Amino acid sequence: MGLIKIKDAEQIAQRVAQLAQRIDAMLTPPSDPPPLMVVVLKGAFVFAADLLRAMDTPCAVDFMRAASYGNATSSSGEVRITLEPEVALEGRSVLLVDDICDSGRTMLALSNRLRELGAQKLICCALFDKRERREVLFEPELIGFEVGDHFIVGYGLDHAEAMRHLDGVYYLEA
Repeated sequence: MGLIKIKDAEQIAQRVAQLAQRIDAMLTPPSDPPPLMVVVLKGAFVFAADLLRAMDTPCAVDFMRAASYGNATSSSGEVRITLEPEVALEGRSVLLVDDICDSGRTMLALSNRLRELGAQKLICCALFDKRERREVLFEPELIGFEVGDHFIVGYGLDHAEAMRHLDGVYYLEA
């Protein structure tokens, strides 16, 4: 398997800073309770940490986990939510942060669940978008980069739990 770099660390950092500014604008004025950033594990943890540090708006942080890939390079089409936020969502603005929006099924399932749990306002943000692979009617409010129909790794994204450590993002070549 070969790797072809599509985004380097500097490009990612610049885009994260831009997204942080847009999120800050969407979350003003400050709210009580403060907004909650819900990070989708495992792939979004690197992006979410950088995004949180780049934002001016203080946020509480919690996590969700969903599974649809396993060790494959394409989604099974079935989304299982395996971890839900522990923080109460009623009356809160919630920022859902994911690594990639592919079929749209995961972000749709998670956003629906967050609304069921009482999120007052919901903003969905994905660092990468594979719009051409969308299988359901769902569009995140914020997207970092659009990418083609390739499996990508690095910056928290993995293939079978490997390559998350790479500071850039790469197409995985078979």
